[in-house]
Amino acid sequence: MILKKISIKSFRNFNNSVFCFNPFLTVVMGKNSVGKTNLLEGVYFSLKGRGFREKKEEELIGYDEIKTYVQAELLEEKEKKQFKITIEKNDGGVVRNYFINKIRKKNHQYLLESLPVVIFSPSFIYVIEGEPAERRSYFDIILVVFDIEYRARLINYESALRKRNKILEFAKNIEKLKEELRFWDGYLIEQASYITKKRQELADFFNQYKKLDNKSFRLDYLKNELSKENLDRTFKKQLILKKTLVGPQRDDFVINILSSGDFKNIHKFGSRSEQRLALFWLVLNEINLYQEKLNKRPLLLLDDIFSELDITNKALVLKLIRKYQTIITTTQSDILNLIDMPHTIINLA
Repeated sequence: MILKKISIKSFRNFNNSVFCFNPFLTVVMGKNSVGKTNLLEGVYFSLKGRGFREKKEEELIGYDEIKTYVQAELLEEKEKKQFKITIEKNDGGVVRNYFINKIRKKNHQYLLESLPVVIFSPSFIYVIEGEPAERRSYFDIILVVFDIEYRARLINYESALRKRNKILEFAKNIEKLKEELRFWDGYLIEQASYITKKRQELADFFNQYKKLDNKSFRLDYLKNELSKENLDRTFKKQLILKKTLVGPQRDDFVINILSSGDFKNIHKFGSRSEQRLALFWLVLNEINLYQEKLNKRPLLLLDDIFSELDITNKALVLKLIRKYQTIITTTQSDILNLIDMPHTIINLA
């Protein structure tokens, strides 16, 4: 399945536009702030049903407008399919509607039939520079795509954790408190067991594909185990701080790169170029997941990936994307000299 074109109406800075894409590589060029990332987000939105930058959905709707839509035309074995999503403001927020070939669908039906998409964005640098909570969120988003139960367990865990912390916050009688916590402790341990198992499996999967050309990466999952023993061990401190101090909410993921014969923590010691390549390594492993778990080859979106990469690593990126339909945004016209595959150029003024 490939993306042929998208039609955009009142989305971000686009009023009424149509863009066609090459089945191999499309390069979106232009100066900063002309809408290159907005176009990429329009593509992402048309296939995933959400943006990748906005904090509020209404931010996707063009200025002074109340409704937007993005429609993608996909081609699968010579059969054309139209995938359309609309967002409309109302008093309570926004309303989304999904259509495939003009027939309304539910969100999960739409996503099941649409083309998978994987994106690299500089905004994801938080995976490198951010807090553990931001890294957990990044990998949780990947996991819920492939595992419906993981999503349910995560929601259950977060809800139960809030209730347990409320009990700690208002506790007065220790014996009564222990009695109240007994149920929630058992429930949380059950949910946490599944969550940590799947997070470890994800790290193990990524580590099957450590190589990125001549570079090697490794993803370490730092599990904060939730067990009766750890809950008992931290109980006095929980009473003081009024919150649960162990469990998946304190997990972390650490990315390492092989350097001088040993792996180094890229968050602390990686160069900007190494950090960008580490993010690209994560993207390629997400692609591997789609191909192995869903037997689908996703669309690859690369937003401004070439910034801070030297010419060798730019060529490396172009070499590694040859197997996938790819859309790249860039301000650098010299990139065109490195491309040796069929491609289309979209110039945004």
